[in-house]
Amino acid sequence: MSAAIAPAPTLAPAPILVVLGGLPGVGKSTVAHALLAHWPAVYLRIDTIEQALRDSGVLMAGEVGAAGYRVAYALARTQLALGMPVLADCVNPLPVTREAWRTVARDTRVPLLEVEVICSNAAEHQRRVETRAMEVPGLLVPTWQAVLQHDYAHWGQERLVVDTARSSAAEAARHILSALRERTAITTQGI
Repeated sequence: MSAAIAPAPTLAPAPILVVLGGLPGVGKSTVAHALLAHWPAVYLRIDTIEQALRDSGVLMAGEVGAAGYRVAYALARTQLALGMPVLADCVNPLPVTREAWRTVARDTRVPLLEVEVICSNAAEHQRRVETRAMEVPGLLVPTWQAVLQHDYAHWGQERLVVDTARSSAAEAARHILSALRERTAITTQGI
């Protein structure tokens, strides 16, 4: 008779904003899916939002610009105000986008966990970019050259760094869950 495997403990949902950022192809969405298997949250994927905007046909020449991020900020504010945890999956490439997420957290008075997902192995990162299948219908997968030329500023602020070249998505999710537990314990102790 085989022993049943106990399910992994889940983190009770509480309003908190978790932002996964990083270049295309580093594994953000894979880590997000692994995290969501143990932490129920509203999942906001910028790729999905931006493609929906393109598909709407109302954009001039299909240029999304900042619209996708602005929609995500508004959705995050609404969900956080309702007491839901939010996981944002986006490149989050610039200080202005990072500060906008911080503003959402401040405005809704919830904790923020910023996570930079990286792939420190350039050959592996390139392989992922060149072989990945896109989950978002209609979204064009970026080329390796486009990823290399992406406007992505160095992070100057404190954040959790997860390297998908050195850990699996499940390991990365466990690391993020641990940080979430610490972050929510800190914020609830003072109440």
